[in-house]
Amino acid sequence: MLFQIYGDNTMWQLLGWILVFAGLILMNELARRSKTGGIFCFLILPAVLTVYFVAIYVGAAMGADWALHNQTYLHMTSWFHYAKLYAATAGCIGFMMIKYKWGIGKKEWFKLFPFLIVAINILIAVVSDFESGIRGMMAMAEYGDRWWLSSENVWLYGGWWNWVNGISGLINIFCMTGWLGIYVSKDKKDMLWPDMTWCFILAYDLWNFEYTYNNLPTHAWYCGLALLLAPTVANALWNKGGWIQNRANTLALWCMFAQVFPLFQDASRFTTIPVLYADGFMDAATRPTVANPTMQGVVAVIALIANIACMAMIIKRAKQQKKNPYTHEIFTDQKDFKLAMERAER
Repeated sequence: MLFQIYGDNTMWQLLGWILVFAGLILMNELARRSKTGGIFCFLILPAVLTVYFVAIYVGAAMGADWALHNQTYLHMTSWFHYAKLYAATAGCIGFMMIKYKWGIGKKEWFKLFPFLIVAINILIAVVSDFESGIRGMMAMAEYGDRWWLSSENVWLYGGWWNWVNGISGLINIFCMTGWLGIYVSKDKKDMLWPDMTWCFILAYDLWNFEYTYNNLPTHAWYCGLALLLAPTVANALWNKGGWIQNRANTLALWCMFAQVFPLFQDASRFTTIPVLYADGFMDAATRPTVANPTMQGVVAVIALIANIACMAMIIKRAKQQKKNPYTHEIFTDQKDFKLAMERAER
């Protein structure tokens, strides 16, 4: 088992997961199906939240009680969360520029933007994974265990799994193929990347889940499982070729929600922690006495194998087809690619 889903709160934990999964599906549909929805979600809402975040930190610097006790100020102080929120939002805006042909979104060279923004998002997580691995080593030298307290007062357990998963992330960047194979759907609802088929999506989901499991353990039930499955299910069932847009939309929206309402995950009946916390709880004021990192190691190895297998498949196909897999599409024979291209505007 990956998470501690048992006891009196089990039904609340499952309900919370369903609410997050369904909410992300619905919000993604709102954002992708209408220009007004996309503008509200990724231009207006982030602008308002930016003013809110700045006000919190200005207020805290001035000693204002409301700011010093604000949920966001107390629980979401890590550089990672802000970097991820704005990087994901930048991706959503760039994808809308391509989809609606705004400004440079009409230019052929701007088709490289999706690859670049996804690579940046992956690198942000890789750096965070490596940071946790280093902090774990430092804790081992100082305390004799691998527990270290993050800036958000969450006990993390850094080890070799962080290094393995960081390597998986680096490989995953080069598992993105057909960088220029970006299209707009005929109905103008989606930016499509047809060559990003199930091969990449599976490798990415395994890597990213392990990232959250390692570094956002108290959030992984939601930002690991629900958040990753929402765009994957949409791509599998009704939005072929639109996975990367689905992923950016749901990620940005989730980051906004989590940044404003962190206690939903951290201190409510919906809170779900992984089996890592063998003491049965996570309290910043109490250093854990035992750890169960088995699943961190297992998932890290699975993610690495998946990404190596995906990379090997890409190399094999590139050689067989005599193509550069980054300037040309190489999964053109797969059903997912063909279905996505049927939706594409030519």
